[in-house]
Amino acid sequence: MEDEKVIQNKELSIWEALIPVIVLVGLLAFNVFVYGDDALSGSNQFMLLIGGAVAAIVGVFNKVSYEKMLEEVANNIKSTAGAILILLFVGALAGTWLISGVIPSMIYYGLQILNPTFFLTACVVICAIISVATGSSWTTSATVGIALVGIGGALGISPGMTAGAVISGAYFGDKMSPLSDTTNLAPAMAGTDLFTHIRYMALTTVPTVVLTLIIFTIIGLNLDTTKVPDTAALLASIDESFNISPWLFIVPIVVIFLIVKKAPPLLALLVGTLLGGIFALIFQPEIVKNITGASELTFISGYKGVMNAITVDTAIETSNAKLNDLFSSGGMAGMLGTIWLILCAMVFGGIMDAIGALARISKALLTAFDSVFGLFASTVASCLALNVTASDQYLAIVVPGKMYAKAYRDKGLAPENLSRTLEDSGTVTSVLVPWNTCGAYQSSVLGVDTTAYIGYAFFNYLSPFVTLIYAAFNIKIKQLKDKD
Repeated sequence: MEDEKVIQNKELSIWEALIPVIVLVGLLAFNVFVYGDDALSGSNQFMLLIGGAVAAIVGVFNKVSYEKMLEEVANNIKSTAGAILILLFVGALAGTWLISGVIPSMIYYGLQILNPTFFLTACVVICAIISVATGSSWTTSATVGIALVGIGGALGISPGMTAGAVISGAYFGDKMSPLSDTTNLAPAMAGTDLFTHIRYMALTTVPTVVLTLIIFTIIGLNLDTTKVPDTAALLASIDESFNISPWLFIVPIVVIFLIVKKAPPLLALLVGTLLGGIFALIFQPEIVKNITGASELTFISGYKGVMNAITVDTAIETSNAKLNDLFSSGGMAGMLGTIWLILCAMVFGGIMDAIGALARISKALLTAFDSVFGLFASTVASCLALNVTASDQYLAIVVPGKMYAKAYRDKGLAPENLSRTLEDSGTVTSVLVPWNTCGAYQSSVLGVDTTAYIGYAFFNYLSPFVTLIYAAFNIKIKQLKDKD
């Protein structure tokens, strides 16, 4: 990603660059008005393709060849290959972790430990710790995040609230972990080193997460716990449907250990999926048998049961209707809608990049401001704009990083100012855009629509404001040292 090419088109005016964005935003807004929460079922994907077509028309009028646009679309799609494979493996992992009892066990023990009043605060802390250890917000959501949403649902807490707390903690850990790809990418783009970047980023990130914890604590203290379901009945339903055992925690522990040891995420997820299948055969033979409708568990019926959980919809019936909604998984097939969304978003982003619109928008924002605060504000605006238009958090770091590095030097600002701002606005806001790869992933994995958790992902939308407050009041704005 460090070598990503920034395409510039001198013939493109700012208004020409904005035409596809304006059209797309209008189409998506109308689509959400018509379809509501079902907009991501397919209609938004088509709107992204229409936006790409409008961008292509602008490109043709500015003598950008069809081959060039197609090449950038191909490059964009190629760059998401890893994310798409991860999505498929997360779907597979969720399926085997369900039928093996891993997720039900997490929910079972979590219901006994976590108090409804401080549940949301605990979600932030737990996910922050896991994400710092793994360097991946995606892995955190795919493991403990799924379980926490399930526990929250059983406690009568809104899935949007729980997902917002999970995402807040996961992205704090992702930002502060030296294992994170974006935490390594941002300083590389700005021209500083990793640990200088992390130390400097802590100045804005720690106050933001503390504020987030305070907000979730206040929300928890004001939750109406009198309507919390009887956990004893829920625990009994889980216990009669699954063989609950602490030994099942071996599976997620192995996955987290592999990622901490810098094993490739795909390898860790594959191992987690296979272990989940093996543990399903050992701990939940009745469930595996029932999935296929077989009268007894044989090698063939066991194989079919595990493969069905990996690939297609699986649902475990319990005596409690609330748990039935929790104990279901779409497998790899359940991720295809998200993959479809990502591919369409990459078409739009690729064409916008090919015609020079992304670089032109960033350049316009850069020239619109002259003060130090204006420079920070334009960086934040560029990152937000690219998360919406390019639909990829890496581009939201790479493009502004390359465009603004010289401007920060010219203002006498140390490069860590830029790297921090890229993370405070590019990394964390990607998850707030439904058609961005991060927003699509988190929504799909947690089973919560982006519009449902966006209001509760406090850490993610407070981060850009905090970095702007620091810039406005000249708080910890590091200057370049005199080299003489």
